[in-house]
Amino acid sequence: MPADFLPKGRTPTTRLLAMPRDTNAAGDIFGGWLMAQVDMAGAICAHERARGRVVTVAVNSFHFRAPVFVGDIVSCYASVTHVGNTSLTVEVEVYAERERDPLQVVKVTEAVLSYVAVDESRNKRSVPAE
Repeated sequence: MPADFLPKGRTPTTRLLAMPRDTNAAGDIFGGWLMAQVDMAGAICAHERARGRVVTVAVNSFHFRAPVFVGDIVSCYASVTHVGNTSLTVEVEVYAERERDPLQVVKVTEAVLSYVAVDESRNKRSVPAE
């Protein structure tokens, strides 16, 4: 896939390099590592919209579409798709840029997560209006 496959007009919430220490026994990047990156990107997005602390309450869906390899640059694109009184739903799409000739961009994962806004005492709080 060409590099223009990345979402146009969107800035990734997070970008990082997949390293050898992140591999599973088969030598591919461990799924749990990728799940952690998705949760981090989703939490950043939810935190910005909630204007404060959020906690993950559910992983509503998570689809691994393709493996991630050592050396891939992993970009997570997160966006809020629903805002409730105290909760937010965030969709995260993950793309891997592969350093090969020519450059390949592969959609490797998509997920939907739910977060709840909390105060300093970890009690639910309302999400501010935009």
